[in-house]
Amino acid sequence: MTGMLRARRETAPYMSEHEQRFELLADLGAMIAGEVELDDLLATFAGRVARALGADRATLWLIDGATGEIRSRVATLPEVPELRMPPGAGLVGHAATTGELVNIRDVAGDPRWAGHVAERLGYQVASMLAVPIVRRGHVRGVLQVLNKHAGAFTEHDEQFVRRLGEQIGRALDYTTLRGDDAQRGLALRGRFNHVIGTSPAMAAVYEQIVRAAQTDATVLLHGETGTGKGLLARAIHVNSGRRDGPIIHVDCTTLPDALVESELFGHERGAYTGADSRVIGKVEAAHGGTLFLDEIGELPLLLQAKLLRFVQERNFERVGGRETLSADVRIVAATNRDLAAMAAAGQFRSDLYFRLRVVEIEIPPLRDRGGDDIVDLASHFVDQMARRYRKGPLRLADAAKPALMAYAWPGNVRELENTIERAVVMAPGPLIHEKDLRLEPRRTTGSMPAITPSDSMLSMPAFPAASTTDITLPGNLPLEEAERRYALAVLDREGGNQSAAARALNISRNRLARLLKPG
Repeated sequence: MTGMLRARRETAPYMSEHEQRFELLADLGAMIAGEVELDDLLATFAGRVARALGADRATLWLIDGATGEIRSRVATLPEVPELRMPPGAGLVGHAATTGELVNIRDVAGDPRWAGHVAERLGYQVASMLAVPIVRRGHVRGVLQVLNKHAGAFTEHDEQFVRRLGEQIGRALDYTTLRGDDAQRGLALRGRFNHVIGTSPAMAAVYEQIVRAAQTDATVLLHGETGTGKGLLARAIHVNSGRRDGPIIHVDCTTLPDALVESELFGHERGAYTGADSRVIGKVEAAHGGTLFLDEIGELPLLLQAKLLRFVQERNFERVGGRETLSADVRIVAATNRDLAAMAAAGQFRSDLYFRLRVVEIEIPPLRDRGGDDIVDLASHFVDQMARRYRKGPLRLADAAKPALMAYAWPGNVRELENTIERAVVMAPGPLIHEKDLRLEPRRTTGSMPAITPSDSMLSMPAFPAASTTDITLPGNLPLEEAERRYALAVLDREGGNQSAAARALNISRNRLARLLKPG
């Protein structure tokens, strides 16, 4: 998609104003859903708006929700990196305060014009068109266009900037610039669309993602279940040079052992019973893009050797085939398991582990990100779920926020999202209170219960009482049976709730289901 947009920008000077306006609206709408930084999203925005309107310059001003200042976020400003205006100052401030469109043929004759700013820049302004960016009844910013080449902005120009302003407002809803329905302005909550968090722990993650995205290096994302590894894998992809290619997600916990090789590498017709046609695998489908191997620690040992060859050489064969094929892919892997310990125990190939961790990024659990990130995420989910379920304006009660910050969130961001979704669905009024969250007081940490093996406990039942703190297992069990009994004991302790048991074990529900199957 980005290549197509780049081609459009390069041919823009040869397009009519009408064509440029249509393409600008279409491109902005198409780019909204990507996990890109806002400045990336709008990198060429100012110049394209100016050209589409036959004008000299364009500026997107955003209102800082914390200070009330109006700040130039995206602009044609060769003189200075940024402009700031006090609340209500100038014609831009008037548009932001009143919510009215402003169209002035001669700004010098208007007493609201902040001429001192233009003088400081050494830039002469004649005509100006400014439209407020309004979302859900509150002004978030102003789009300003200066110096129409033909002399004055027309009514047709006004209609176009209104539509453009609406599209920009929608874009802001999907970026990390979020507006509070109770006040004007915006608050920056992260660096990528759909990824929220300003804690130092997340700032370090953002920095590593930006650097990794600029290369084709293999990346290993490590973190507990529910920390957002899939979202960050997409952020790496869409901020890389491969953003025009596909991102193919492979969940290694759901691949049947008998079919895992075929799923990854494809198969030829007649390769096995039922293979009545050639099928390409996930690796081949990811050509030109990114292959995301989720929960790589669950990949069977026998297949790890074949994956290692592909990681090293980018060569493979389809099942039942003899032709050596190649695929140009970037590999991003993710796991919630300690691959180094698994490699030392012979459960994961050490050579594959070292090939995967060219760049290793540790994703912090939610409990380590701090209360501000928890509240920001919760507020985002409230807004998102309220729209999904058409509940009208909803927000967190102030008294509910300390409870959110004090809870350990063993299921991390995924558990928080599910908690908020349930609260939104069940909330009787416009406020979500602490009681609506139904947080479980017994789950105060994300750690797993202790195992106490004992040779003398052979006759002990495999299902401890739900109130048991420690789980005791016989000491002479094979590893697979010990894991199965432990999982069963945790499931019993959680009252048969598989989601809660998976969170307590820090594994996926699919992985839990596999553990529970008798050997």
